[in-house]
Amino acid sequence: MLSLQQPARRRSREEGEKPFWISFSDLMSALMVLFLVAMSVALLAVTKKQSEEEREEKDRGEAIARLMGEIRQSAIADGVRVTDRTIDFGPRGQFEREGQNTLSPQQRELVLKFTPQLLAKLRSPDGAKWFKRAVVEGYASRTGTYLFNLNLSLERSERVLCELLREPRPGEGLSLDDRKLIATRFFVGGASFNSLRDTLDASRRIEFKLEFKTRQDLKDEAANPSPPIDDEALVKALDPRERCPIQDR
Repeated sequence: MLSLQQPARRRSREEGEKPFWISFSDLMSALMVLFLVAMSVALLAVTKKQSEEEREEKDRGEAIARLMGEIRQSAIADGVRVTDRTIDFGPRGQFEREGQNTLSPQQRELVLKFTPQLLAKLRSPDGAKWFKRAVVEGYASRTGTYLFNLNLSLERSERVLCELLREPRPGEGLSLDDRKLIATRFFVGGASFNSLRDTLDASRRIEFKLEFKTRQDLKDEAANPSPPIDDEALVKALDPRERCPIQDR
């Protein structure tokens, strides 16, 4: 008669001889799980970064759109037109005749009246953060040669800046702070007749084109701040005795 204890001893010996290490398939499964976890974390980080960049770009676009909307509202009363980021002084800002680089009394009055309003908007929180520079364009019509009109366009752009930067007469003109801002942020264009209108008169116009900083511009400014502007030197550069260097015609 067989002993009932023998199967138990054989079973104990077989269990003791089972390998301790996990099988190769179990190891691969564990590695696959770790890989999936690592990929999930990486994808989450990338998605979060993209979401932040999209939010920042959306905030930038909304701030610029809000600023341009405020400028558009302030321009309505003066008959100035704002299209996208371009300020067109309209019929009242047109040069009266071919070859002319001086501003008529009507042009001068309009430019000196509207520009301080524009600068006030550019000093708002949205403008102070995102406004980069303005390009002054004094367009010419198609009449005349290309080089003549190119020079005329430059002269007209410079003439506008001369009027903005000159010592103000009593009761008109820009403040010293306004003139400082123009001297540092407004630049001369010179588009000749590359942007024509339906008529010759409409082509001889004045425009301000506003440019705004990118998010990268803000990061670069934070990493490499620009040196402070020498206020005393800037005031000297705005010498009220200086005449506009462009010859009148």
